[in-house]
Amino acid sequence: MSAAGTAGTAGTAVPEEPQDPALTVHLNGSGGAIKGWVVIDTLVDGLAMGGTRMTAGVSEEEVAGLARDMTEKFTLAGLRIGGAKAGIVADGTNSGGAAREETFRTFGRTVKPLLHGGIHLGIDMGVTPADRAVFFAEAAYDPRYRLGAPDMPIDWRTYYEPLIDATGHGVGVAAVTALEASGRTEPARVVVQGFGAVGRAVARFLEDRGHIVVGIADIQGTISADRLPVAELVAITDQFGAIDRTRLPQDVKLSGEPDAWLDVDADILILAAQKYAINAENAHRLRAGLVVEGANLASSAAAKEKVAASGAGLAPGVIASIGGAASAALAVTRVVPFDLEAQARKAWVFDWVGDRVRQNTRNLLEIAASRAGDPLPELLAVRRKERG
Repeated sequence: MSAAGTAGTAGTAVPEEPQDPALTVHLNGSGGAIKGWVVIDTLVDGLAMGGTRMTAGVSEEEVAGLARDMTEKFTLAGLRIGGAKAGIVADGTNSGGAAREETFRTFGRTVKPLLHGGIHLGIDMGVTPADRAVFFAEAAYDPRYRLGAPDMPIDWRTYYEPLIDATGHGVGVAAVTALEASGRTEPARVVVQGFGAVGRAVARFLEDRGHIVVGIADIQGTISADRLPVAELVAITDQFGAIDRTRLPQDVKLSGEPDAWLDVDADILILAAQKYAINAENAHRLRAGLVVEGANLASSAAAKEKVAASGAGLAPGVIASIGGAASAALAVTRVVPFDLEAQARKAWVFDWVGDRVRQNTRNLLEIAASRAGDPLPELLAVRRKERG
């Protein structure tokens, strides 16, 4: 398997990425009413990409932070594309209907110049593949065709939808890699905070490798037991990650207390839901010895400092949760070997994601062991130099 390179030495003189976004676009709607933003953090070869988030509380500051995360993900992965993100202020858990469709039609009309100009926008929290299909169609945007690049031989849905578990796969690889580095050999107890596509995929990944899921949190609260049946819970979970409480297996504990997932005794905590799930106010409750970020901006800066001071390890999302973004970027930049048949192509993408996550996790741990302080800036500087 290929590797993403090796970490360099402290003090490597590499120019830093710009601190301000390259471009921020305020969305007021074209032929309809929407409020939101597209933040283009960086452009590489005239390209940038990132997901579209729709929540009632999304802000310009949040979208900018998410776009910077995308820049760092692609830098660490060695992909020649910049980071961007879109945010729409609306309730993303709305089940559907004409109003939702019109929101995404308006969004598509509004961002059409960006999509056709090299800014690929995908899905994120509150936005489904069906929503993406609506705004792609309204913008007459087809990722198969891009000026100056070979045409993709398959449509976007055929390529991307089989890769829905790629982010969870990468998060699982980061967790297993960190466990191996610690010398642990026995099964780990796992709590998964957030049971959307990423949370479900990483729960299956870790269970398949002999680890024990003891806690799962969704929007309604926390479910825990000595061993939770992941497949049974996946079967009763909706597209937004809400578990049907009327169909729960017997002998599980329920808690509606805020952040009750922090109180479940576990070795690994997977963060796969909202922004700043661990923050300065709740970080002291952390019981797990390893935190793996499977969501964007999953921990605040203050929380990261407290986690490090407690002696727990943390695999940041810009390393662990690259799967979905990288899968899309590999296609947009035409790196994927499209001549492979479907299953082989999927395996190639998953292997590529796993290789990058594994190597970056190992290198981050090596840097952390060699000096005090946050190792991520040094690793980013090394990868930035490698990418050129």
